[in-house]
Amino acid sequence: MSQFILNLHGVGPVPRDLDDGERDCWLDRDFFEAVLELAQGGPHVRLTFDDGNSSDCELVLPALLRRGLQATFFVCSGRLDQPTFLNRVQVRELQSGGMQIGSHGAAHIPWRHLPPVRLREEIIDSRRILENACGGAVDTAACPFGAYDRRVLRGLRRAGYRFVYTSDGGASAEGAWLQPRTTVTRSMTLPAVQRLVHEGLGIREQWAINVRRLLKGLR
Repeated sequence: MSQFILNLHGVGPVPRDLDDGERDCWLDRDFFEAVLELAQGGPHVRLTFDDGNSSDCELVLPALLRRGLQATFFVCSGRLDQPTFLNRVQVRELQSGGMQIGSHGAAHIPWRHLPPVRLREEIIDSRRILENACGGAVDTAACPFGAYDRRVLRGLRRAGYRFVYTSDGGASAEGAWLQPRTTVTRSMTLPAVQRLVHEGLGIREQWAINVRRLLKGLR
């Protein structure tokens, strides 16, 4: 079955200095709430949140619970307990609310071109830290910045991750190991998000995404 995964980041007042790319991913609360309303009306739509911002627990979790929605939160282990990011108590609170916790690495850096020791820290050591924080298994991962290649995917498979999430966009097959997501940004309009949720991408757009995804996995 085909599904559509919307990926989001921080919500509400901006708590720290952001670069241009991160700022575009930080959503105003009203826009975020409207996106959730759209997701609630789409049974084939799933939600994920990257980076482990403290807004995940403070603003996102209550909004999800009010609507009976679930999501997976991909947390950077190196940011745990740091100002403006999730602490260990908040990670447990997300879990208690029925949310899933996944790994977003340690230092929020691209995994391509990392030497073997650093790649291990990002995909294996970081997971152990998160599992200690969660008190349970962490078996999903999301590639920071959507960056991956054949070596990264091979490392993730060897590490035993059940699912790996990217930022390639387009539809995904339920149960597939590699799960593409579409990032919601503040430069998007609500009608644009609505079209994605209800209609998906056109055949040509989806085909182009599939080709790019294949090429990235062959690098």
